[in-house]
Amino acid sequence: MHQPEEDDAATIAGSLHRPERFAAIFDRHAPHIQRYLARRLGGQVADDLVAETFLVAFSKRAGFDSSRPDARPWLYGIATNLVRQHQREEAREYRLRASISPEPDHDGHADRVAAQVTASAMHRMLASALAGLSTGDRDVLLLIAWEGLTYEETAGALEIPVGTVRSRLNRARRQVRATLTTSGKETANHG
Repeated sequence: MHQPEEDDAATIAGSLHRPERFAAIFDRHAPHIQRYLARRLGGQVADDLVAETFLVAFSKRAGFDSSRPDARPWLYGIATNLVRQHQREEAREYRLRASISPEPDHDGHADRVAAQVTASAMHRMLASALAGLSTGDRDVLLLIAWEGLTYEETAGALEIPVGTVRSRLNRARRQVRATLTTSGKETANHG
């Protein structure tokens, strides 16, 4: 008979006496953390930071709040703190992506060219909008929009009150919307 899988809190608690048990936490959550970090920083940096996230988590596992059955928000918090350590590189990457122009299409297919130009323009505008956000607002927006965390999980991940999550998300959405609207009007006027 198959036994139900224990929750993260029990696994982490068990790893205090049997450290090898922490591997189950990695197996359950590494793909989510990898995806989040890759979206934030790109694949190569993400690979390094996934490992670093779990090393930090392993070293801090004794302080894990055992009333939380899911370690994912805690791990996202660690990963987000590591992203903040790379804040300058992240902002530079967003600016670089915003400055890249689309490659011309040499096969002469007008619809394909138009689609590529439109997608590239949207990518640049979104990258620019994200780069313009404060670190805290960007962290909240990306954890909710990309990773699907709830307000409560985001609050736990970033160690901030739920009300702060709500206000940061609201501010980030307004700012991104305003930037995209302004950029869209500028693009239309120059096009």
